[in-house]
Amino acid sequence: MIWTIELASYLDDAPWPATKEELIDYAVRTGAPTQVVQNLEELEDSDEPYESIEEIWPDYPTDEDFFFEDDKEY
Repeated sequence: MIWTIELASYLDDAPWPATKEELIDYAVRTGAPTQVVQNLEELEDSDEPYESIEEIWPDYPTDEDFFFEDDKEY
């Protein structure tokens, strides 16, 4: 399973929380690349829904990763 920011962006508007099957259905309906669907199919089967992309891709960059200098005083 390989995720990139571009691939993960196809799930930005997904109906969170969502099960694996709901995410696969969403990706297919919205025309996401085959790699997104394949990545989702590789997820573990679980009855618990995923709350966000961070549960699928723990290294998903957040705003904090891009704006780390905003807290500095000048």
